Amino acid sequence: MEKNLLSIGWASADISTEGPINLPGQFHMRISTGILDPITATALWISNGKDDVCFLSIDLVTCRGGLTDAIKEEVAKRNGDIPVEKILLNVTHTHTGPGFHKDNVTGADGTLDGDVPVPTSIEIMDGLEYRKFMVNKIASAVCEAWEKRSHGAIAYGYGYAVVAHSRRVLYTDDVSKRPGAVNNSTHGVNGHAVMYGKTSDDKFSGYEGGADSFTNLLFTFDEKKKLTGVIVNVPCPSQNSEGIYKLSASFWHETREAIRKKFGNIFILPQAAAGGDLSPRQLHYVKAEYRRYALKYGRERELFTEEFRRRDIAERIAASVEEVYSWAKKDLIKSAPIHHEVLDLKLSKRLISKADYDLSVSRLEELNKQSFIKEEEGTDPQLTLKENCKLLSERNRCKGIIKRWEEQKESTKYATQAHVLSIGDIAFASNQFELYIDFQHRIQGRSPFMQTFIVQLAGVSGEGGGTYLATKRGFLNRGYSASMYCNLVSWKGGNELVEKTLKSLNKLWIKEHK
Repeated sequence: MEKNLLSIGWASADISTEGPINLPGQFHMRISTGILDPITATALWISNGKDDVCFLSIDLVTCRGGLTDAIKEEVAKRNGDIPVEKILLNVTHTHTGPGFHKDNVTGADGTLDGDVPVPTSIEIMDGLEYRKFMVNKIASAVCEAWEKRSHGAIAYGYGYAVVAHSRRVLYTDDVSKRPGAVNNSTHGVNGHAVMYGKTSDDKFSGYEGGADSFTNLLFTFDEKKKLTGVIVNVPCPSQNSEGIYKLSASFWHETREAIRKKFGNIFILPQAAAGGDLSPRQLHYVKAEYRRYALKYGRERELFTEEFRRRDIAERIAASVEEVYSWAKKDLIKSAPIHHEVLDLKLSKRLISKADYDLSVSRLEELNKQSFIKEEEGTDPQLTLKENCKLLSERNRCKGIIKRWEEQKESTKYATQAHVLSIGDIAFASNQFELYIDFQHRIQGRSPFMQTFIVQLAGVSGEGGGTYLATKRGFLNRGYSASMYCNLVSWKGGNELVEKTLKSLNKLWIKEHK
């Protein structure tokens, strides 16, 4: 009898809600006014009788507040035979996914402040009630995929699709020293780098980092060699349309439609590879881009923000999937060893200096003297809520720095987890961060496996979730995403993540090839 025969099971769930619910992803609350397109959770189990992995992808901005534990606990309640520790959860980082916290404002560092509710007349769905609904639906999908496992095959390969662009714009001068420079916890963190900076500036010198046009793809087939689904791993967060007030999966919605137009109603599981310094929008060719869309799509006005960019991205990803499928299917793999480790890691924190602490204390004192503005008759309550949330968010960011100053006295290490697994000659390595692309390239360049899928914004046990993990270059250039408010782990901790991931990958390689 053939060893290591693969069993494959898929399921998905629509976890959308008519709301109205908070859409986290900005420094202010946006209360949803409906559904633009479905918010989806997709589960894929791959087993070989010796080890297992469940890939679980959810259209959310982040995975904080114990969500991973809640899903695992619910799955375990329903089926005690399921190895819940093998669930590798990731979110796509759509900024138009529903919130699931009891607290109504999240700071950039992930701190929550439920003791100071923002005054508003807007009806808001209870985040915890939605969380119960969402966890139940996701757990059902995980269990269904487990039960549906049957013998099949996989195929893999990589293709090309331009999706991500560097979003860290560099200047020849330090913009924080320019006349009139803003001093706050968002724009005030700029140095030589500015997130989404203006490329028309006379002192624009280029982009800080590169990008990555690879699509890593894993196809699944049933016993009759019929395509059943595909993992689509793209190094880019799905944050188009991030300011709208409707639920949306961003470009993954159009991507699912485009792929299914070519292949039928197959399962599609999106993964965001490293993209902390990347974005699905280019910054220096905007006028030409508008002309492209006006001519390509036949009208000048979008139905919703970045509609055309989303469609354009989806077409490129779908073309890549089709091209890779055309040759990858020639090498169907029915049996393969699976090795799956969950690493408990301790990475070097980004330490808060005494000057940073003092600045946060004094800034918090100033912010606490400011009052929320009142809604006025005839004005949009969403706009009033937005301004009040900005105040509370900045207070939270200052509180976060003060808290970290105290905590680092006890430990200078940040506890996190990472999944490292192999299926035959390919590997997957996860992390909880919005990871700068350099770290991914270091892992992939030194990995012994044929292809290594990096999965960022992966779920971990406990309350923590995704924050940016910047390189040393980013740290020196400063700017949002490389500031003390955004980085719980230092660039040294990023280097440690690389080395510990590679150590595990090399160990799994030896297991498979001894």
